[in-house]
Amino acid sequence: MTRFSELAPERLTGIDLLVLDVDGVLTDGRIRYADTGAESKVFHVHDGTAIKYWHRAGRHSALISGRASPILARRARELGVAHWREDAKDKAAALGDLLAALGAPPDTVAYMGDDLPDIPAMRLVGLSIAVANAVAEVRDFADAVTQHCGGDGAVREVVEAMLKTQGRWSRILARYFPESAD
Repeated sequence: MTRFSELAPERLTGIDLLVLDVDGVLTDGRIRYADTGAESKVFHVHDGTAIKYWHRAGRHSALISGRASPILARRARELGVAHWREDAKDKAAALGDLLAALGAPPDTVAYMGDDLPDIPAMRLVGLSIAVANAVAEVRDFADAVTQHCGGDGAVREVVEAMLKTQGRWSRILARYFPESAD
């Protein structure tokens, strides 16, 4: 098992499209139901901010979920994620359709997952990433495993490392530290 922080930098430099599973990657995997039947999920603000930074750096993202949920559409819109697939029982097929629609070469794509249904999609990309609390088979299969758990900053960990490796992090920081901009 390779830690994400130990990946060779060249594995990160060509990544342009980050595809994320939702439940277990953007959330901690728990789904809450109220007595009224309403569903709720919890998203980590650092992960959402990281996705916005990824877009600001000229990169692209997509979400693929095995479940359908109005919460997913709302979160995707909030984060500026233009491409998402819900109720994807076959995540490899959903990812293949997405890559074809976007014209994205597989070697420029990273996929983050946490459970067995993610493995077929992980097989199709240049970089497969498991969150720290992914099931053992996904951790063993992935190219790398994050230090953070799903729903607890794993996406931020990956995005920040990729943007730093790609030389794009300083542009993000310049917005907050204009005095240090080149």
